[in-house]
Amino acid sequence: MSKAKQEDLVGRSMAAVEAQAAPHPMRLTEIWKWVSGYIWPWNSLYTAIAILTWLYCTPEMARMKHLAPDWIGFIFLRNLVLIGLYVSAWHIPLYVRRTQGTNHKYSARWLTTDSSIFMFRDQFLDNLFWTVCSAVLIWTGYEVATFWCQANGLIPTINWWAHPIYCAAILLMIPALRSIHFYAIHRLIHWPPLYRSVHYLHHKNVNPGPWSGLAMHPVEHLLYFSGVLLHWVIPSHPLHALAHLQHLALSPCTGHSGFDRVLLSRRVSVDTYGYTHYLHHRYFEVNYGGDAVPIDRWMGTFHDGSAKAQEALKKRLLERRNDRQRA
Repeated sequence: MSKAKQEDLVGRSMAAVEAQAAPHPMRLTEIWKWVSGYIWPWNSLYTAIAILTWLYCTPEMARMKHLAPDWIGFIFLRNLVLIGLYVSAWHIPLYVRRTQGTNHKYSARWLTTDSSIFMFRDQFLDNLFWTVCSAVLIWTGYEVATFWCQANGLIPTINWWAHPIYCAAILLMIPALRSIHFYAIHRLIHWPPLYRSVHYLHHKNVNPGPWSGLAMHPVEHLLYFSGVLLHWVIPSHPLHALAHLQHLALSPCTGHSGFDRVLLSRRVSVDTYGYTHYLHHRYFEVNYGGDAVPIDRWMGTFHDGSAKAQEALKKRLLERRNDRQRA
C-alpha cells in the first residue's frame, strides 16, 4: 500500500472517530429540551415560592428548638393558606369560570357531582376534604419534625453560606430526587393489597382536577411526604427540606389540572406537563414517576398515549397474568 493511500485511510478513520465522538445535533436538542423543561417554568416557580417562604414566612431556627403550639400552628396555617391560594389559582379560572372551556382539556367531562363514589357525593368536596384534613396535617407534621431535628442538631445540617455550591446543587436536584422517590412509593402502593386499602381513594379521580392532586388516603400521605426524610440522612439546609415538601405539595395540582396547556392570553400558553400522569389515571399501570427523570422509560412503564404504547401495556399485563397463573 502506498504512503498516500495509508495517509488517506488514517485520515478517514480519524474523521469517523471524531464523527462518532461529536454530539449528534438531535441529541443536543433533546438534552436542551429536557434541561429547559426541568428548570422552567414549574420547578423555578416552586423554588421561588420556597425561598420566599423561608425568608418571610418561617420561624427562626432558634425558636424551633422547642416544640410549641404557636410556631407549629403558624406553619400549619401558612401551609393551609399556601395550598389554598395555589390550587384555587388553577381551579377557579379553569373549573369555576371555565375561561378556556375545554380547549386543551384532556376530557370533555367536568368534575363529577352527585356520585356515591365520592365523599359528600361530590368530587370537588371530596378532594378538598382529603387535601385539607389529611395532606396539610401530614405535610406540616413532617416539616415541624424536620425543623425541630435540625434546630437541635439531631440530623446533619449544613450552613448555606459556608457551602453555597453544594447547597445550590442539592436544591437543583430536589425535583429529580422527588421523582425517583415518587416512582418507588407509587409502585409500592399499586401492590394489590395496598391499592385496595389505600391507593384506590386517589384513583377514584379518573378525570382529575386541580384539587385531586393531594386527594389521598392518610397512609399514602405518610408515604408520599416521606421524601423529605432524605434530608435526615444527607447534610442539608432547612431550605432544602422546605423546598422538597413544597414541591411535593404544589406540583400535584399542576399535573392533575386536567389540561395539557393553560392559556395566559390569546397568544400565550404554558405546558402543564400533565399528560403522562393523566394517562396513569386512565390506564393505571403506566407512568408511575414524574417528568423530572425519565424513570418510566428506564423501567419499561412509560406510556405516551400512542397505539404502540397501548399494545406494549397489554403485552406486559398479559405476561404478568400468565406469571401469576403459573405461580
